[in-house]
Amino acid sequence: MSDGDKMGRTIQLFLVDGTPNGLVVATLHGWTGSVLVSRQPTFAKLLSRPETDRTGIYLLHGADPDNPLRMRVYVGEADIVRRRIERSAKEREFWEIAVAITTSDDALTKGHVRYLEARMMEMVEEARRVTLDNAQQPPAEAMRLPEADRANMEAFLANIKVVLPVVGLDLLKPLPKSAPPVSQAPIRAEFEIRHKSGIMARAIEENGEFVVLEGTETLRNTAFVNSSYGALKEELVENGVLKADTREDRYTFTQSFPFRSPSAAAAVILDRNSNGRTEWKVVGEASTTYHDWQNRTAQEETTP
Repeated sequence: MSDGDKMGRTIQLFLVDGTPNGLVVATLHGWTGSVLVSRQPTFAKLLSRPETDRTGIYLLHGADPDNPLRMRVYVGEADIVRRRIERSAKEREFWEIAVAITTSDDALTKGHVRYLEARMMEMVEEARRVTLDNAQQPPAEAMRLPEADRANMEAFLANIKVVLPVVGLDLLKPLPKSAPPVSQAPIRAEFEIRHKSGIMARAIEENGEFVVLEGTETLRNTAFVNSSYGALKEELVENGVLKADTREDRYTFTQSFPFRSPSAAAAVILDRNSNGRTEWKVVGEASTTYHDWQNRTAQEETTP
């Protein structure tokens, strides 16, 4: 199904306190699931909600204290979510956001939530966006469900993947490893920087993020380093995102990494202040800059 053929979906966000930073209850039209989201100051209100007296799964999400470039998440399941999430929250200091996921019809069983917990942990690790805080993997029997139940739980997870980004959590959205062959790639923008030094950088803009792809090279020790992006580059090196190349004048991205803007990505790659809107060129269109592409895309979307 192409992007143009995708059907819209309705998500209802109920601001319990009337403010966006308070307790939020998210529901998807036609789905019995409920996603409750709170920050630490409103955690007590989450615990007081009747939904947390049901069987479900929960997440504790926050900055990774061991890696300033990443977030961390703990995934849990419980017969009564309120009791388990409260205990888990007391045992962990890193979390800033708590999420409880239950249903309005008490349809989830213990077997269902054990499966959901195990699959959620798999999906977090496959996405590679955040650090998984769980010390142990679920036992193998957690994945053993009748075929019909597995299908229902996979559909349940698909709805969770739709709702979580809407409430600001992208932990299940996979980071691209590299650009797929054109014949296999979905419709998306792909960009490159070809520098006279010989380095080549590749990136994509996907779902609102500017992601530099694994394997991209960056310049190093150019003497033009600027503190605004130099500190970021040092963190990328310290945390293994950038690895020193056998050639002393460059680093290589060991994994794909999302940047706040094309300019931040270009600055890290070229080791100097850079206007990413003109440095990045559309792959296959050497004269088309990111700025040109963005204007063209905007015109195409508004043209009937």
